[in-house]
Amino acid sequence: MKRIAIVEDEVLVREELIQMIQKAGYEVDALTLFEDVADQLLCLSPDLVLLDLNLPVTSGFQICREIKQKSAIPILVLTSRDQMRDELHALDLGADEYLTKPFRKERLLARIANVLKRYEGRAHLLEGTDFLLDRQTYTLYIHNQSVVLPKNQGKLLEIFLTHGQEVVRKEDLFLALWGTTEFIDENALQVNLTRLKKTMQSMGMRQKITLVRGVGYQLTAGEVPHET
Repeated sequence: MKRIAIVEDEVLVREELIQMIQKAGYEVDALTLFEDVADQLLCLSPDLVLLDLNLPVTSGFQICREIKQKSAIPILVLTSRDQMRDELHALDLGADEYLTKPFRKERLLARIANVLKRYEGRAHLLEGTDFLLDRQTYTLYIHNQSVVLPKNQGKLLEIFLTHGQEVVRKEDLFLALWGTTEFIDENALQVNLTRLKKTMQSMGMRQKITLVRGVGYQLTAGEVPHET
């Protein structure tokens, strides 16, 4: 059974959505605490998020951005904001659908079904700027090509994608590759990073791995000079 997470701070609207979606045959997780919403959703890992934009603490725009930087969870924005610029901004951040309130039950359920259908088989995909990575097989899809990455390269790219724009510490890279931070020769990490960088360059990827001195490494967009 598909599981849908609802992020809606208006109690009456939230309760209406819960009943409607449960009656349609879905499981429901409804958030009632609105701090660290993105982290909550990433932990829940639902099949779909229904996301309001006008939320306490953090806006739905920021939550959408954080989710899409770290996962391929589909997001259906459900909001009273009916301005075209808001819709375009949400879609630019990665939202999959945009529906305004008040809404017809039939329309909402149809949008939910359509998004879930589009995402069938994509639960294990992570999204980069212009590519997808299958985190189960480490298959990289880009520019109508696909290549299976060596295991260590796949692990490295996966951890960079799950961290979004955050810097990944060297210790986290050690753990991802070897499951420990002890007795690891840093040259071994450099070798694996260099191999991944060469693969990314050969595949024409716009994102780059850059060194953040004294901290770790970061996946950055565009033609940013980087150090090995």
